[in-house]
Amino acid sequence: MSRDLPPLNALRAFEATARLDSVSRAADELHVTHGAISRHLKALEEALGTALFVREGRGLTLTPAGRRLHEAADAAFVPLRQAWSELRRRPQHAPLVLGCPGSVLARWMIPRLDRLARERPDLKLHLSASETTPDAALTGLDAALLIAQAPWPAEWQVHVLATERIGPVISPRAADFARLREASPRALLEVPLLHTQSRPQAWADWASRNGVDAAALTLGTGFDHLYYLLEAAQAGLGVAIAPEPLVAEDLAAGRLVAPWGFVETEAKWVLVERKRAGDPRVLRLAQWLREALAT
Repeated sequence: MSRDLPPLNALRAFEATARLDSVSRAADELHVTHGAISRHLKALEEALGTALFVREGRGLTLTPAGRRLHEAADAAFVPLRQAWSELRRRPQHAPLVLGCPGSVLARWMIPRLDRLARERPDLKLHLSASETTPDAALTGLDAALLIAQAPWPAEWQVHVLATERIGPVISPRAADFARLREASPRALLEVPLLHTQSRPQAWADWASRNGVDAAALTLGTGFDHLYYLLEAAQAGLGVAIAPEPLVAEDLAAGRLVAPWGFVETEAKWVLVERKRAGDPRVLRLAQWLREALAT
């Protein structure tokens, strides 16, 4: 027997016996004989020089050494079973199911799908839009692209992509455009501001970083989603607040203007997956997203 690790078959026999509290049930699960399980357990006990089980009545009870070995075996086999199950369920060429807010999907991901296809032809995505934060298990998703702030669920592996930058934007079609584009940030205290329920603190975050009294801001028309907020801004209905990447193309085309620039917040662009999921596509996607956000 190896000095570093016990034989895998013996360890499987021990783990199943400890988990099922029965040599017979362990034999049935592993499709071997009762005698084979007993021989594996005896070999482990002889190698360790101590008993792993004691018989009490018709059942088995782990000794202190047995409990210690079972804890270690359980810590190894549980994630191994989970990973194996996930890999068996995953079709060979199935797309990576990526969740993201609808505004990020419509205004940032979709315009870049051609670039993704050219630069990462091996990454096939199925995009799923949702305005609610995914649950800790990322149910129905392989990964999620989010603009969010720590702390994160303990079950997530978080790949930080970029720091969020937000700023006010206004359309040249807006009635106050000529006056506001030359004014200081304090001029926004004089106008009702477009806002969204999905980011209720966005205006306050921006104001605190620009020397503006957040309590003195006046919120005007509100929208459920950021996508509609930005559509309203493009239509000239007022000043909106937005993450820089989501309005970059509008700024370049002149549909929107950002007279006061953008400031960093505590939030991050992140790509999250389940810990120990081990999907190499997520790492490749994270690298591509970092590059895309940087440009």
